[in-house]
Order: sequence, then C-alpha cells, then structure tokens
Amino acid sequence: MTGDVTDMTDMTAGLSLKPVYFEDALHCQAPGMWWEVHPENYMAEGGPRLPWLLAVRERHPVSLHGVSLSLAADAPPCAEQLRRLAWLVREVQPALVSEHLAWSQWQGVYHPDLLPFPRTQQSLQRVVDNVLRTQDALQHTIAIENPAHYLPLPGHTMDEPEFIQRLVQQTGCTLLLDVNNLYLGASNLGHDPAHGLDDYPLHAVSEIHLAGHHADPDLGAGLLIDGHDTPVAEPVWALYRQVLQRTGPRPTLIERDEQLPPFAELMAERQRAHHLLRPCPELVPCD
Repeated sequence: MTGDVTDMTDMTAGLSLKPVYFEDALHCQAPGMWWEVHPENYMAEGGPRLPWLLAVRERHPVSLHGVSLSLAADAPPCAEQLRRLAWLVREVQPALVSEHLAWSQWQGVYHPDLLPFPRTQQSLQRVVDNVLRTQDALQHTIAIENPAHYLPLPGHTMDEPEFIQRLVQQTGCTLLLDVNNLYLGASNLGHDPAHGLDDYPLHAVSEIHLAGHHADPDLGAGLLIDGHDTPVAEPVWALYRQVLQRTGPRPTLIERDEQLPPFAELMAERQRAHHLLRPCPELVPCD
C-alpha cells in the first residue's frame, strides 16, 4: 500500500467542491487551498465531471470523501464499487481518501443513509476486514470519519474512542475527525463534547471536518441535525480550537452541501479556519 500521493504540508483549509463553484475553484489562488468531493459523483467514464475535477486538481490538492462503501455492513464492499474507486484514485491522485464509520447496506438491501451500529468486538472485526480490503484495493491509506449521533444505541461493549483506537491500530488507517459530529453527538446524548477527546487516537488525525447544523423543527435544540446547510456554529469553532491544541495543524474542510452561499461568503468562513491553522496577515486573491 502506498502512502498519500500528494504532499499535504501546504494544505490548510479546504472547501466542498460543488458545480456552482467551478470557475471560482479553478481560479482561486488562496494559499493552502484544497477541495473535497464525493467520488461517487465522478466514477462514471464520459461526461464533463471528471475533466472538470482534473482541471481543478492541476491547481489544487483534492480529497475523495466516500459515502457508499458501507464499511460496517455484514458483507465486503462491492467489488465493482472498489474497482471504480481504485480507478478514480489513480486518475486523480488525491491527497486524501476517506470514508464513514457507518453502514448503508445490509443483507443485500441498500438504505440511502449513513447508519449507526453497536460497537462490539464482532463489528470491529467486520470494519477492520473491510478497511483492510479497501486499502489493498486502492493501494492508498484511508481515513475513517467519526459518526454523528442522534439517539442512544443499545448493545455497545466499547466506547467510540476505544473502537476507533483499535481500528487505527489494526489497519493503519487514519482518523478524519469531524468536530461538528463530536459536538452534535454530545449535545444530543447529553454530555460534554470535550470529555474523552484525549481518548481518541489524535496522533492519527489526517483531516478535520467542520460543518453547520440546525435544530430539529419539532424538537428544537433538544435534537441537533447534521445538515451541512448553515455556517459553522461558534461552539464548534471553540471545540475545533481545543482539537488543534492537541493535534497541531491538520488539513481542515468547511463542509457545505445544502443552502449553498455565495462563494465569497464561504471563502470568508474558510479563511477563519486557515488563520487558525497558519496565522498570518496575507491577502487572498480569489476574485
């Protein structure tokens, strides 16, 4: 297995790459800039999407953030899906490849969501096997993202930090630490988001995600939803600063998938993360 193809030394804060931002992305000269996409949108041959992505890749590092391998499922990832993803990795030469600690397929039935599971020795072995299988197929280390939590789930025999710690140890994968997921899960389940932070394998963090959330329309602040449709909340920024005190600078993504704002507004949020990673008074030409 190879390491990361692109040198990540100069990567600071990045953005989710959406078609509406293509021209802005192509001409942006912001230091440390990088872009993240869902590879599932680029795995078909033909059409404009892959040439568009490769044009951006000539100017900026790219990260592939998968949503469909279903690593915690009862079966290995789809062989054809892995083959297509491996092809895309070779084409794009991404700086980072990542997936979710979740499942979306079970006994042949597909659910269009990233679903939770009990953290047990049996489920750990399934995820370990599937991560190893994926890394072998891609010839690339992958990062695994900690999930968002909405309700208590019975059946756990280990907490999340221990589960991820063992997963990192047994596979050599890295951790994509989603700070919004940490905050949201703590709020929904009623505990301090910073409690237990040091129990995660923070040495293995290769990427950080920041995103917005919103209160459930019916339950209000009693249930926060990981909508990726609002600016990053101030408590999440505060938790992010605590994370950086422990990890040092790590490539950080401002994740925005819905209610897309004007590019300048998104760049201002990106700049906030950039200056936490690399404080300096530089001007950023992106117009």
